[in-house]
Parts: sequence; C-alpha cells; structure tokens
Amino acid sequence: MSERHSVRTMLTRLAKGATLPVATVLLFILVLWYAGAVKLNAPLVQDQYERAGRSSWAWSELVSDTMTMERPILPAPHQVLLELDRSVLQTAITSRRSLVYHAWVTLESALFGFALGTLLGIGLAIMIVHVASLQRALMPWIIASQTVPILAIAPMIVVVLGSLGLVGLLPKAIISAYLCFFPVTISMVKGLTSPEPIQLDLMRTYSASTTQTLRYLRLPASLPFLFAGLKVAISLAVVGAIVGELPTGAQAGLGARLLAGSYYGQTVQIWSALIMASILAGGCVGLIGGIQRGLNRRFGGAA
Repeated sequence: MSERHSVRTMLTRLAKGATLPVATVLLFILVLWYAGAVKLNAPLVQDQYERAGRSSWAWSELVSDTMTMERPILPAPHQVLLELDRSVLQTAITSRRSLVYHAWVTLESALFGFALGTLLGIGLAIMIVHVASLQRALMPWIIASQTVPILAIAPMIVVVLGSLGLVGLLPKAIISAYLCFFPVTISMVKGLTSPEPIQLDLMRTYSASTTQTLRYLRLPASLPFLFAGLKVAISLAVVGAIVGELPTGAQAGLGARLLAGSYYGQTVQIWSALIMASILAGGCVGLIGGIQRGLNRRFGGAA
C-alpha cells in the first residue's frame, strides 16, 4: 500500500512540474517520427523487394527494413542517435568528422554575431527612447528589415564583404547580428519605457539627469525584458550562423555539414546536424537563463 502511495505521489509531483508534460510531448513526437519513417520509407523498400523478385513479404520485415535503410527519406530516431553517438562520442573533437568540431565553428560565429546584434539593439533602443524623432524615423525601418528573407540577404552580404576582403568569421557574424538585433531592440524599447510616470517624476524631483535616470531607473527596469529578447536573439544567432555558412561554401560548421549531407544524399547526417544545432541553440538559451537567474539572486529579484 505504501509503495502504491509513493508511486502515486511521485506521479502527482511530475504532473505538477514540467517533467511529465515534456516527456509526454516527446513520446508523442517519437511515435509520429517512427510512423512517418515507416510511411515515407516503405515505398523504397517495396521497390527493392520488386527488383529482387520478391513477391511476398511480412509487414514486420517491411517495418524492420524501413528502420535500417542506409539512405532513408526520413531516418528513424534511433538511426539519428547512432549517428550522433558515432560523430560526437566516438570521434575526436579535433576531427572534421566530429559534430562537436562543426558545432564549435558555428558557435564562434553565432556568439560574435550575438554580441554585435545585442550592442546594436541596445544602442538603437536607447536612442529611440530618448529621441522622439528617431522613434518615428527608425522603427519602421527596423521592422521592415525583418520582412526580407535572410536567405536572400545572406549571399549579398557574403559577396559584398568578400569584395572588400572580409571573409571567414565576419560575414557569418554579421548575418547572425542582422537576425538577432531585432528582438533585442524591441524588448529593450519596451523595457526602457516600462517605468511608471510617477517613478520618472520622482527622478525629476531628485534633479536626476537623463543619464542618471537611464542608469538607476530605466536600465534596471528593462532587465527582464532584455533577457526575454536575448533568449530569442541567441537562438536566431545560431540560425544566422548556419545560414551564413551555406553561400560561403564553408568547409566547417553545421551549415557545411548540412550541405555535405545534401550533396551526397546522407539524410541521417543531415538530421544529426539538425539535432546538434537544436542542442546548441537550446544550450545557449539555457546559458542566458542561467545568467538571468544569477543576476536576480545577486540583486534580490525573483530567481
């Protein structure tokens, strides 16, 4: 009886937290993934049976063969995991066959672009908040900049910077910065204007200058908004770095890994690179969240 009660208590705690809902969604995705792999790969397997002169086969055999194809249309989850194990855990990180090596190359560009985009976004937000004419002049262009597909802009950025002799890390970082400055700008504008009018009146009562008001009131009030924007921006920076690797013909990076996989029809390699990119972006978002919680604890905010 006590064991049943302890199991029920554990399930109740899991249901109240995030573990059980996340695990349920993950299980649902895996079931759909396996079903999709069987559905999409079955025609190829059946074609192989016909070429081999086999007129009869069992469904269990068909399902098994769809899960072990060398170049499937949609690889099964366990195939992607095996590829990740081979290219992450069983390969030296200094090797070009290692996904860790390629992820590090992409991460360098993403972090550089993230830093540039963050500085640009914060600077634009401060100017927009303090100069009314800039809000009317800049905001429409900032919003319009995000309506142009990055796949159309990336080759132009690479070509223009290449003609100036700027190749390698910088073009990819600029593409990342182009993607990630927008959420930082918008969130900072919202954060810098979040103080109540009575708080601004109090600062004027103390004869605080514009710089002092920015430092002691607006910037502290904007931190929750800033970190919300940074979490979006860092994931976009990773996407921008990967996109930036595509038109450059890069030999390293997750984008280069995706290109190589598409050239040679290695769908398992493509999916493993995609999973690695999602892990990389998720880790970066988690790092930003950790920094936010640390600052909240440091300054007495809610962790």
